[in-house]
Amino acid sequence: MASLAPTAPLPVTLADIEAAAKRIEGQVVRTPTYRSRALSELTGADVWVKLENLQVVAAYKERGALNKLLLMDKGVRERGVIAASAGNHAQAVAYHGKRLGVPVTIVMARGTPTVKVAQTERHGARVILHGELLDEAFAEAQRLREAEGLTFLHPFDEPDVIAGQGTVAVEFLEDAPEIDTLVVPIGGGGLMSGMAIAAKALRPDIEVIGVQAELYPSMYCAVSGKDLPSAGDTIAEGIAVKKPGTLTSAIIRETVDDILLVTEADIEHAVSMFLQLDKTVAEGAGAAGLAAMLAHPERFRGRKVGLVLTGGNIDPRLLATVLLRDLFRTGRMSRLRIQLQDRPGALYSVVRLFERHGVNIIDVVHQRVFTSLPAKDAFIDVDCEARDAAHLEALIAELKAAGFTLHPVDIR
Repeated sequence: MASLAPTAPLPVTLADIEAAAKRIEGQVVRTPTYRSRALSELTGADVWVKLENLQVVAAYKERGALNKLLLMDKGVRERGVIAASAGNHAQAVAYHGKRLGVPVTIVMARGTPTVKVAQTERHGARVILHGELLDEAFAEAQRLREAEGLTFLHPFDEPDVIAGQGTVAVEFLEDAPEIDTLVVPIGGGGLMSGMAIAAKALRPDIEVIGVQAELYPSMYCAVSGKDLPSAGDTIAEGIAVKKPGTLTSAIIRETVDDILLVTEADIEHAVSMFLQLDKTVAEGAGAAGLAAMLAHPERFRGRKVGLVLTGGNIDPRLLATVLLRDLFRTGRMSRLRIQLQDRPGALYSVVRLFERHGVNIIDVVHQRVFTSLPAKDAFIDVDCEARDAAHLEALIAELKAAGFTLHPVDIR
């Protein structure tokens, strides 16, 4: 995918990115980079993580938004700016706009997580909810821009924003110079573009790999020429972009070596692994890089990989759901639907096998009426917790050996 030499000058250079780094220095967090022993053991690679979830608004978006705001003249700032965002760009513009005295209007899709809407409002922005996807919110922001004389601050397809996002790579390679592979989530492509320009300029031999949600492969299609739909309800709403940027597509076509697609289950598993193993919170888009490593282990095994945890703005209820679903997928938890005769002692005969195997029962639902089973039969749904998949399989084998019919509930 990437060319050995660009076919045309890129709209952003390493000099632009280094200038942005100086411009925003001290106004954004220089986030830490660490080697994750747990993730290295899990993936078979040497994994380094940069924690952009530790920015004030819990996402890397502050860098590009601030760089653009600082480059605007006073009159433009005073009239105000408008942006369309899934949440993180919105918070970044609102936060730094308030700091700099710039009136901010944000248009968000109606499905934006409540936590992101509330945090954007908390930073003092006027928030307008419009449409079901970012593209519809984008169109409404453009209408308001013209109607109210505001300046539109694009979330990704803007050279000054791209330059600001590229500062992530400059810091990453300063802190972990041994990295030979960068894995970066792609939505509209602003972060990937800036990081790829900086990384290839500083380390021409480094491999740069982008990651998109399988439901929204828009950049993958733009650079590969394939025609895949971009639609669906994804946990990675921060990278759910139907149409990538014009500038970013051109940059990524020239600088990025590969783009991998990941499923919703891959992303959920990665969110869970970040929390369970490294005790840090990642939103869906923020965990996409790790999702790619877990989904394509042979692609990264033995390499020194840099992951950008791009953001941590995930709704607490959604996070709880993701964690529980991952416990089900990995065999730590399960729901077993067990058919049995509706007679005294039948439930006990099941429960004692759970006790024998040390599998914890969390909940039991006994159903006699709403079932197609014979009137003398019933079924129970048992939610249970085991040490691992093998532990659960041993219990299932004994239940079957005892004559019970099982119907495991599979969420995969």
